Amino acid sequence: MIIDIHTHTFPAKIAAHALRTLSNNSHTRPFTDGTISGLKASMTESGVTCSIIQPVATKPEQVRRINDSAMKINAEGESTGIYSFGGIHPFFDDVRGELSRISEAGIKGVKIHPVYQGLNIDDSRYVEILKCAGELGLIVMIHAGWDIGFPGDDSALPVRIARALDMSGNVRVILAHMGGWRNWDEALRLFAGRVNVYVDTAFSLGRFTPNGDGYYPGCDECMMLRADEFADMVRAFGSERVIFGTDSPWMSQRECVKGIMSLPLSDDEKTNILCRNARDIALAV
Repeated sequence: MIIDIHTHTFPAKIAAHALRTLSNNSHTRPFTDGTISGLKASMTESGVTCSIIQPVATKPEQVRRINDSAMKINAEGESTGIYSFGGIHPFFDDVRGELSRISEAGIKGVKIHPVYQGLNIDDSRYVEILKCAGELGLIVMIHAGWDIGFPGDDSALPVRIARALDMSGNVRVILAHMGGWRNWDEALRLFAGRVNVYVDTAFSLGRFTPNGDGYYPGCDECMMLRADEFADMVRAFGSERVIFGTDSPWMSQRECVKGIMSLPLSDDEKTNILCRNARDIALAV
């Protein structure tokens, strides 16, 4: 069993436009068409058993619609292998009420993305979300580190996330991109000892793929973590706190699975990453 905890899809009618815009902003190539059917085809090709969608509410008025969609996706999850976290926005008018609705519907967690939501993660509005999620037993997936599409935006850097967590009580979080995209030393320093912090592997191992517009002239600019660096991070965090994610459609699920399988890690460590951790915290009833 292989579980991908970090994927993205869009409604079919806007998927092509959304991918084109995001590809232009990030200068990277997508590997699916951005739809649920495209994700399912990728799963079949790669051997991924289950994918979890991480929706991003870029506007407060999107929140209820996103969560209604998540409920429908989850209702079909046993047959499709695709599930969804919920979404929340820091400027939504009833954070506690919506998080309670999410929890009562059986959704396991919510995704927040400070860069796309236009607010620093250590703002009191995010702290309220984290506190409430912790009280309800919801997991919070947080974009961590720089965002490739928004150079220079520091709203989700590890130091800010650590400050937010210090104010948020007992909440379990998954920090995307190995705790902080291209802030990996800082992520290790700040999060390696925090038992309620998990990290996902999305968009972190090896190289990302440019879209061919010439923005990245050399391969070195596309390099993320080397295999040895990545394995060292897994051992520093502990394999029981590292969860497989791809950021599909922005990385190939097939290549990401191969990347994890080729790491100098034990079979048990790889099982933790590819299956056991996500199953236990994000799919268990």
